[in-house]
Amino acid sequence: MELTVAQKLDALLKLQAIDSQLNDIRRMRGDLPEEVRDLEDEIIGFETRIGKFNSEVSTLQEEIDRNKTVKKDADKLIARYKEQQMNVRNNREFDAITKEIELQSLEMELSDKKIGESQFRMQGKQDEINATQETLNLRKEDLKVKKQELDQLISESEADEKQLAVEREEQAKNVEARLLVSYDKIRHNALNGLAVVTVKRGACGGCYNVVPPQRQADIKDKKKIIVCEHCGRILADVDAVPEPVTTGRGR
Repeated sequence: MELTVAQKLDALLKLQAIDSQLNDIRRMRGDLPEEVRDLEDEIIGFETRIGKFNSEVSTLQEEIDRNKTVKKDADKLIARYKEQQMNVRNNREFDAITKEIELQSLEMELSDKKIGESQFRMQGKQDEINATQETLNLRKEDLKVKKQELDQLISESEADEKQLAVEREEQAKNVEARLLVSYDKIRHNALNGLAVVTVKRGACGGCYNVVPPQRQADIKDKKKIIVCEHCGRILADVDAVPEPVTTGRGR
């Protein structure tokens, strides 16, 4: 059955009322959900950083081990060359072996230098790991506290929120698909979550800009769906302004 404009607006108002209640519940949680998400993201970032530092430390340790092996091999060669020097037949062989010993000694010195540099860099990385781990531990403690606070708030309103979510799903079925899409789009773009409002004291109930009298008359007629020309919200009705109370004096 084709719904009248009045019925469509009534369905939208009821849906808006449910969504406003849901927003009130979520607003009670303040910035906690966002703070929890931010802390979780921050913790992931710190853990990733520590993982990167550990990888760099492992690479530096491999360099140290490699240079230690080079140094050990050079030391063995020096010992072997010294034995050979004892059995040389002439000065030329002695000089050649001496030159090899000098080269291997330089190789050992170079390995020691590389080992020292790698150890220095590794200590720097370890200091960064320790500092980052300390910050990470603090953030984890913060997250634990924030999660406990958020879980407490959620538990206090969980039943109401679930019930409203069921009611919203049922009420959304009473709104035609095209209108529902527009409603959701307007609501998500509005800071206060209001997509459907009434005209109160001659002004839009969402942005508070004045609605001209003729437009108010059209809204009251409910012959077509009218939106606020300033904020784009759907104007569902015009609230009646109570008559001023008189005492009869001055008549």
